Amino acid sequence: MTGVFLDKKLLILISLLDGPKHGYALMKDIETSFGVRVGPGTLYGCVGSLERDGLVESLPNSDRRRPYRITPLGEARAKTNVAEIARFTSVALSRVVLL
Repeated sequence: MTGVFLDKKLLILISLLDGPKHGYALMKDIETSFGVRVGPGTLYGCVGSLERDGLVESLPNSDRRRPYRITPLGEARAKTNVAEIARFTSVALSRVVLL
């Protein structure tokens, strides 16, 4: 998606809504689902911030990979943010002419 501003932290939370994922799986899911490439530095910076905020947590390593899962607080935050985006989008769509 070119020209669209998407919060990387929210994309990570949304990706984790359907289950735990390690870093590479998160990057691939976000790229496949949203067309947004997130590099390792950005991804792990965001994951670290989400962990500090209690929105995601790391699980024990699996095959040298560290999976992450969304916490109940993270799930609530993701749902709230997506609902706000839906509301904003509804208003925006009512004001623009789509080609």
